[in-house]
Amino acid sequence: MKPTANRILVLRAMLTAQYPVSLPEMVQTLSTMDKSSIFRVLSVFQQHHVVHSIEDGSGVLKYEVCGGADGCTLSDMHTHFHCEVCRRTFCFKAIHIPPIELPEGFSMESVNYLVKGVCSDCAKKPR
Repeated sequence: MKPTANRILVLRAMLTAQYPVSLPEMVQTLSTMDKSSIFRVLSVFQQHHVVHSIEDGSGVLKYEVCGGADGCTLSDMHTHFHCEVCRRTFCFKAIHIPPIELPEGFSMESVNYLVKGVCSDCAKKPR
């Protein structure tokens, strides 16, 4: 994959993010790029296993940089936690997704293991 200026900007922004980011969050962070350019970069990154997307039930995909040198693999997949108060999604990289044995003829391309609740920051705040 060719390292274009837009790809470098998006990757740098994602690497500095503390949690998986959505397209709207990336648009806000990268105010010099338009939404469609950021989306195209994220799509290329996903196709080349540089990032993976997370469906956290909020209706907006979140993107996270893959950790391995070979990109995202099923063995790198981990648990995500979605806070229903602040709407942030956290990575629990130490909590791996258990192996899933599929019936014959099925093949897995991705898996999403999501826990929903209240994060530690929000739990400390009075409601």
